[in-house]
Amino acid sequence: MSSPDLTARRALLLLLVIALAAGALLWRWTGGFATEIKIATAQRGSAAEIVYATGAVEPLRWAKVVSLQRKRIVYLCECEGKSVKAGDVLARLDDSQERAALAELEARRARLASDVRRIEGLVARAAAPQTQLDQTETLLREFEARLEAQKERIDDLVLRAPMGGIVLRRDGEVGEIAGTGASDVLFWVGQPKPLRIVSDVNEEDVPRVKIGQKALLRAEGYRTQTLAAQVSEITPKGDPATKTFRVYLDLPEDSPLMIGMSVEANVVTREKADALLLPAEAVLDGAVFVVEDGRLARRPVRIGLRGVRMVEIEDGVQEGERVASPAKTGWRTGMRVRVDAASAP
Repeated sequence: MSSPDLTARRALLLLLVIALAAGALLWRWTGGFATEIKIATAQRGSAAEIVYATGAVEPLRWAKVVSLQRKRIVYLCECEGKSVKAGDVLARLDDSQERAALAELEARRARLASDVRRIEGLVARAAAPQTQLDQTETLLREFEARLEAQKERIDDLVLRAPMGGIVLRRDGEVGEIAGTGASDVLFWVGQPKPLRIVSDVNEEDVPRVKIGQKALLRAEGYRTQTLAAQVSEITPKGDPATKTFRVYLDLPEDSPLMIGMSVEANVVTREKADALLLPAEAVLDGAVFVVEDGRLARRPVRIGLRGVRMVEIEDGVQEGERVASPAKTGWRTGMRVRVDAASAP
């Protein structure tokens, strides 16, 4: 093959490579293959900004009954779910050692009382000094004080209802050891109504929570029912370990929730009846991608209320416009797209 022919072939091959590269760049610039996307339509509706919380149901007035001493249980009342009055006996702990010590103290007090009477007679006849009588009377008073303290120790082994109400729960069995640990609660006594929710709110959200705001509740046993509560109290001091604040939510009288149930709460901090809404996943870095003639157009938007799934669009999108959702990183204006038929209105 002659040299001119080889040069011509190489030139032709080079032109072909350049043309293919230019075509690839042009194809990529104009959008390439159309990317399949899902869309959402901007529509008007009610918007709400919420703060999420978790908590548990408890009575407004209740108390725990625990033992102040580590002793064996010898009696437990069969009173779970029943009414009790303040002071009613709920449990007794083993007091055999304490009563033996009490008997010894009473015997020594009796002997000292007898000694006081005898020395009083001797002092009256000048047969004993007054100081001996004073010392014996002091010792008698000391034993009387020790006797009263021992009676109080015995009384502490009788666990009584701290308030009138219902025995909400009873734990423990006769023969077990009651202690002073936080988990060693033998009885929960309280009023079954009214109820409230003790919830935890993250410290970054608690500034938006105010007394009087309503809360929408979710409980596993009542998924099909609309449950509501109202913020009644916010604990002034938070927990630096969990970075949460305690928020109390009052339940209505007819609430079906039961004591001890765990719930999720959405505290409504702001509401708007007629707002332009889009899914929160459609907004990326302060902008949305509007679909125009089969291509994407990035458009900055101003966000209003932010809900869990939906956000309010205050500016940047008109009602009825179609927006790619969810938006993805890497998208750009002019990119060709194909709308998923299942997501089209």
